[in-house]
Amino acid sequence: GYQTAIFGKWHLGEGRAHEPTGFDEWSVVPGQGDYFDPVMIDRDGSHLEQGYATDIITDKCLDFLGNRDPDKPFFLMCHHKAPHRSFEPHPRHRHLYADGTLPVPETFSDDYANRATAAAAAKMRIRSDMTYKDLGLVQPEGGEEVGTLLLGGWTQRKVPEIREGEELRLIDGLTGENFVFTDPQKLALFKYQRYMMRYLQTIAAVDENVGRLLDYLDAQGLRDNTIVIYTSDQGFFLGEHGWFDKRFMYEESLQMPFLIRYPDGIEAGARAAHITTNVDFAATFLDYAGLPVPSYMQGTSMRPILEQTADENDKGLAYHRYWMHKDEFHNAFAHYGVRDERYKLIYWYNDPLDQLGAFAGDEPPEWELFDCEKDPFELSNCASDPAYAKVFE
Repeated sequence: GYQTAIFGKWHLGEGRAHEPTGFDEWSVVPGQGDYFDPVMIDRDGSHLEQGYATDIITDKCLDFLGNRDPDKPFFLMCHHKAPHRSFEPHPRHRHLYADGTLPVPETFSDDYANRATAAAAAKMRIRSDMTYKDLGLVQPEGGEEVGTLLLGGWTQRKVPEIREGEELRLIDGLTGENFVFTDPQKLALFKYQRYMMRYLQTIAAVDENVGRLLDYLDAQGLRDNTIVIYTSDQGFFLGEHGWFDKRFMYEESLQMPFLIRYPDGIEAGARAAHITTNVDFAATFLDYAGLPVPSYMQGTSMRPILEQTADENDKGLAYHRYWMHKDEFHNAFAHYGVRDERYKLIYWYNDPLDQLGAFAGDEPPEWELFDCEKDPFELSNCASDPAYAKVFE
């Protein structure tokens, strides 16, 4: 009996065999989509839509809400492309955070000591692996002297590092401003500031457009009886351990945002310390809709946690797996693990297992154990520490 729609990112393939099903209305981007003038796919095929993706996706959501049958309930998924790399902010936000004074994480210059080999091997470092496009800089003509190719056959190159005394000149892609560096650390911090500036500028449009949806619900008197969830598909490194991107089971990547508003059923301002994962989302939606949860669903409804009736003595446990061993872009190693209220155990199995997009290497398997209470930044692997032998076992 629900009116259903999905707009925005889909990322489950294109073509008739991969189109969204079960939705009354849908319009999605191919792959990751584009920020400006994106192609959108609906039942009638592909269309070029002029404008900015975050605004366009929200416009489609508001059109759906405005044209719905007000006598029937609705279920709407507003899936923003932003802030997937490479970040491209709307012109109205390009002035934000441009003073270069954003705080730098404590672990930005991590040396990856006492960690599994995977930490140092990953090509996810802001100081060495960001492209000119990532940072909104002009990529000069040339070959390896300009920077390492992001991937063979591509044209994007990484902004190089420098040694003490070497000079590197960088040019802002929008203003033409020149930046000259002779200090390796100052260059690394400049890259961090550019990365974070463009990230925050890009999510400013998400912030505005979430507000547009909430304002619509208020104006239509739908606030109290509508469940609104703001979440994402994973966390993200914002300079912690010197990294960008995700993949790893470390905290900044593993933890996801999850905020929910339901005035009629959930206490405002409440926080839950229980562990859940996105496999629990579908069961939760069905529970609140008063519909049965199919037996084939692995997830469990989060409703007892959200209503603060869940067992306080069992905070739960999360499982994580990354299978794309030594992927071409990030060289991230394959691993799986579990995280409970205090500890995290990771097994780096380091094997492609014949999976598409995974590549073989000669790295032996390794274990990591972290006491996330005593070591919240996960700088000390306790897997071989006798004091943690029972926990490890």
